[in-house]
Amino acid sequence: MGKRKRGGISPAPYLMLIPWFIGMGVFRAYPILASFWYSLHDYHPILGNMGFIGLGNYERLLFNFPHFWDSVRATLFYVVFGTPMVLVAAFFIAYILNFKLKGVNFFRTAYYVPSILGGNIAVAILWRQVFAAWGPVNVVLQFFGLEPIPWIQSVSHAPFVLIFLSAWQFGSVMLIFLAALQNVSPSLYEAASIDGARKFRQLFSITLPIITPVLLFNTINVLLRHFQEFNAALVITERGPLRATDFLNILIWEYAFLRGEYGFASAMTWMLLIAIGVLASILFMSSKYWVHYSD
Repeated sequence: MGKRKRGGISPAPYLMLIPWFIGMGVFRAYPILASFWYSLHDYHPILGNMGFIGLGNYERLLFNFPHFWDSVRATLFYVVFGTPMVLVAAFFIAYILNFKLKGVNFFRTAYYVPSILGGNIAVAILWRQVFAAWGPVNVVLQFFGLEPIPWIQSVSHAPFVLIFLSAWQFGSVMLIFLAALQNVSPSLYEAASIDGARKFRQLFSITLPIITPVLLFNTINVLLRHFQEFNAALVITERGPLRATDFLNILIWEYAFLRGEYGFASAMTWMLLIAIGVLASILFMSSKYWVHYSD
């Protein structure tokens, strides 16, 4: 709180917050409100027309646009299978790296590096080559006498190529898990060992219950990241065979920037926001049954 001067409060701290409020208003609040306003209009900025149609865009989206539901299914498939895979891989590696192993710092860095690259286009192109018809993955399969798999060209396999890439980039999630594991008191493990509990029992009776708040945090973050996937699906699978990887973000991009239907794209954006909000709310409401906070 600002220092009192002559019976008043110094305005200096509040003046320093002005840039933040400006940035928040210009780059956050205004775009959110504008997109909702656009979603209620038939808005084509290229043509220069904007007519109010109320919930017309939402009605078209839900009842007269089957491709929207195909995109919803593709997005949910990616989220439902990708999110647990990232969490499991990140926790498994973090659990191993929590032990005092020789050269553990090198491995911690090595596992974290892929997450720094993020949604880099170069990584997406590299991943496309890795899973190409004659890429390294199929070469290894043939070496073991197995038939090559049309990873990118198959409707059933293309989504998993993107899921594998997401699971490979678990570094940041792993570091958060690792920090949580290192904060678990060693005395708890010592007491459990004296009682005869083995490592497997300690994992499920001590480790996991204690780090459940971190598990919730990571789950929300990974969930949001998967809902916002764009680069990989566009570059690696090119929206997939029969649009099997045509995620909602790509559909929004298509109708906003390729077709110029800003109103319709804004309606899709709000539907995506509602879907994320519903799933996040379910996680938060269910957390009281499985998340344990220390007193």
